[in-house]
Amino acid sequence: MDQVLKRFELIETQMAAGPSPEEYVKLASEYAELQEIAGKIRALRKAEAEQEDLEAMLADKSLDREMRELVEADRKDVEHRIETLHQELQLLLLPKDAADERNAILEIRAGTGGDEAALFAGDLFRMYERYASQQGWKVEVVSASEGDAGGYKEIVASVSGRGVFAKLKFESGAHRVQRVPETEAQGRIHTSAATVAVLPEAEEVDVEIRPEDIRIDTMRASGAGGQHVNTTDSAVRITHLPTGIVVVQAEKSQHQNRARAMQILRARLYDAQRQKSAEERSELRRLQVGTGDRSERIRTYNFPQGRVTDHRINLTLYKLDRVMEGELDELINALIADHQTKLLAAQNSEN
Repeated sequence: MDQVLKRFELIETQMAAGPSPEEYVKLASEYAELQEIAGKIRALRKAEAEQEDLEAMLADKSLDREMRELVEADRKDVEHRIETLHQELQLLLLPKDAADERNAILEIRAGTGGDEAALFAGDLFRMYERYASQQGWKVEVVSASEGDAGGYKEIVASVSGRGVFAKLKFESGAHRVQRVPETEAQGRIHTSAATVAVLPEAEEVDVEIRPEDIRIDTMRASGAGGQHVNTTDSAVRITHLPTGIVVVQAEKSQHQNRARAMQILRARLYDAQRQKSAEERSELRRLQVGTGDRSERIRTYNFPQGRVTDHRINLTLYKLDRVMEGELDELINALIADHQTKLLAAQNSEN
């Protein structure tokens, strides 16, 4: 806490001294990051000083009974405030995932269930799109392959804004839906699935991609019914030879396809690096990054009963309609709280 407060006060001094615009932007970013923590530390120090004063008053033998009762009540209030501040600071001082403040690449793919799985993938994308809108984030579709009956066989989007990855990273995994498909004449409930992958967006400095490590192929992009979107070879397929990762972009602009394919490739390589690091490090670090297991069934959306269940934290909400409208805060906040609790437990066990 001393180190954090000292650094925060130094930043305040440097910002007041009128640094260059570039330096000011860096300082302002770090200032915003430390402001809440510094405020809590100062509040804790003030409460501890207040506690000392009250203890000194209680030690005074000349204090009458009525005043002693008032001071004792104040002391209990201060003790409670100190305990609360300690708990809040414990969470704020937990090791941060370096990717938390990054934008994210959201990938949704239809799983088992045919047309119904593609429709569900479309529903999931609209759910995240609405949630992003509520958060003030920007969603841009990078590529999409539509299902025969609607929805998406696969859709990839870029989500940009403040703290995107921190909130969406726990959405990676298999999402299962139980409902009566529109095509079901007998009214039977079907179970389908879609997989979600949320990757932190990577900068060029995060991942080194050597020209000799990639193969770029161009091909003619096709539209519905196999018709060509245009007469040029605009689709781009990039293969990362060391890992075998393949990214295909098939929109109209070859230049844009190449840029977006590289964006997705960087994100996938960066995510692979993070997962590898997580496996090599301690339990604390593994919890910090998350398992990243795309095959793990994480959530079930049961339409007949109007409920959604997150299996990782055994949380069931009976407001599926509102969840599908993008009201994900209760689920996401519960997942974050559970994650922080596990981090604290792991940290305390290490200590």
